[in-house]
Amino acid sequence: MIYDYLIIGAGISGAAAACELRDHGTIALIEAESSPGYHSTGRSAALYTRNFGGEIVRLINHASHGFFQNPPAGFCDTPLLSPRGLITVAVPGEEDTLAPIKNQSTPDTAIDMLTGPQACDMAPLLRPEFVGAAAFEAGVADIEVASLHQAYLRSVKKSGGNVVCSMRIDRISRKKDRWHICAGGRTIVGRILVNAAGAWADQVAVLAGAAPVGLVAKRRTAIIIDPPAQIDPSRLPAMEFADSDSYIKPEAGKLMASPGDETPVEAQDVQPEDWDIAVLADWLQRRTFIEVRRIEHSWAGLRTFAADDAPVVGFDPGIEDFFWLAGQGGYGIQS
Repeated sequence: MIYDYLIIGAGISGAAAACELRDHGTIALIEAESSPGYHSTGRSAALYTRNFGGEIVRLINHASHGFFQNPPAGFCDTPLLSPRGLITVAVPGEEDTLAPIKNQSTPDTAIDMLTGPQACDMAPLLRPEFVGAAAFEAGVADIEVASLHQAYLRSVKKSGGNVVCSMRIDRISRKKDRWHICAGGRTIVGRILVNAAGAWADQVAVLAGAAPVGLVAKRRTAIIIDPPAQIDPSRLPAMEFADSDSYIKPEAGKLMASPGDETPVEAQDVQPEDWDIAVLADWLQRRTFIEVRRIEHSWAGLRTFAADDAPVVGFDPGIEDFFWLAGQGGYGIQS
């Protein structure tokens, strides 16, 4: 069989592309791992915020809002967004660092300024001596990542698309205007190749004879911990800090915290570093009332960036029928 579209990578980008293309031709969605979304997608605790990212990303985020609020009938059984809110905290004496955030406020994505006491009332796990002021964006929401990803995959399968897992590509060739993807003695043939391989997208490009675009994979660490006693995490907003890359997000009755690290690494099944976890635990205990007695779970994911931090999307200028869908930079779930 010759497919119309061969999509490499069954994470959120590849699955979404396959879903959008399902009415335009036959599809093979090809994944190297034993299940879709093993790497970045399966390790994301994403927020939807229209004011996140660079100018291009923010435009895409705004355009995505209608879909998240009102997905197509039958697409999924549960809401894709849950209200959360986000506060950005500035330490005393550095309140002016919140000005660029306040300037992003629009009538449909209002960002309000809070005094230190107001911020601590909203997020009582914060130590007041480290809170000078805060910016609050009420429209930020949790994204049901697993539901979103699985809904895309179900739509693809329901329409007859072929989701092929455990196919780690050995060779890509082009013969008579058709792409031939080979792995372990198996070959899949198609007309248009969509490169949604995440951190491996440059490697896929080289296999196909295209020039790499210089994507850089960066490690992001996260831990799950207990909240302070007497604090209900379901009532907390997500928290980020103007003087630090760290952030805290309620997660299923617990707290997810990250140092916001962006350490360049080779594309791999990335794991957290003990030093990053230790530094984060120390920071949490100094800046909040959280006592890190036990880390329930820790992990790391890959966020892949182009040099300009904008997504790499479009047909390759030098290779016919080779389409890039990569470099999401951590924005891929919400965009």
